[in-house]
Amino acid sequence: MPRLLKRDLFGTVMLVTAPGGTAEVQRDTRAARWWLAWLARHLAGREAAALRRLDGLARVPRLVSSQGGTVVREWIEGAPMQLARPQDPRYFREALRLVRQLHARCIVHNDLAKEPNWLVTPAGLPALVDFQLAIHAPRRGRLFRALAHDDVRHLLKHKRTYLPGRLTAREKRVLATPSLVTRTWRATGKRVYTFVTRRLLRWSDREGAGDRHL
Repeated sequence: MPRLLKRDLFGTVMLVTAPGGTAEVQRDTRAARWWLAWLARHLAGREAAALRRLDGLARVPRLVSSQGGTVVREWIEGAPMQLARPQDPRYFREALRLVRQLHARCIVHNDLAKEPNWLVTPAGLPALVDFQLAIHAPRRGRLFRALAHDDVRHLLKHKRTYLPGRLTAREKRVLATPSLVTRTWRATGKRVYTFVTRRLLRWSDREGAGDRHL
C-alpha cells in the first residue's frame, strides 16, 4: 500500500512497494500547483539526471525510472541526521569520502546544509538523498569548485554540531572560508529566497524532516 511521505506545492512523495517487493520512493510532480508545475518538473528532472550519473555509487539512491513528471528512486533505509545525531568519527570520515565521490563524477549536491538530506544507515554509515538542486559540471570549472567547497563546508558544519571536539585545524579553516558564491548569496539573494520559501511557500530548513518517522 503506498504511503504518503510528503505533500507540498511541488507535488507528492510516496513510499511504494515494487512488484519484486523492494521499497521505492516516487516523486510525482503532476500534483504540483499549476503555477509551480514547471519548476517542479525542472527540479525532478535535475534529480533524475544527477542520479543517472551517480549510478552504482553506494549509499546514493539508484534511479528506477523518470517519465511523465514522476521520478522513482530506490529507498535507502536510514534515519535523518537530526534524529540519529551521529557522533561516531567514522560517520563523518565516510561522509566526506561520499561527497568526494560525488565530486569525482562532476556532481555537486548543492543542498547539504539540510540535515534531512543526510541519512544514518542501520550500519551507522552516511547516505545522501534529494538531488533536486544537484549540478553536473563536466568541465569542473571555477563555479563547480566553489560549490564543491561549500558541499564540504556544509558537511563540516554538521560535524561541528554533533562532534565539535573532532574538528581538525584544516576543517576549521574550511568552515571559516565560505566560497565567493556563498558570500555573494548572503549579501544579495538570501533574504528574498528566505521570504519566498518560508513566508510564501511555508518551507523550513528541515523540510521533509518527518519523512522518515511517519
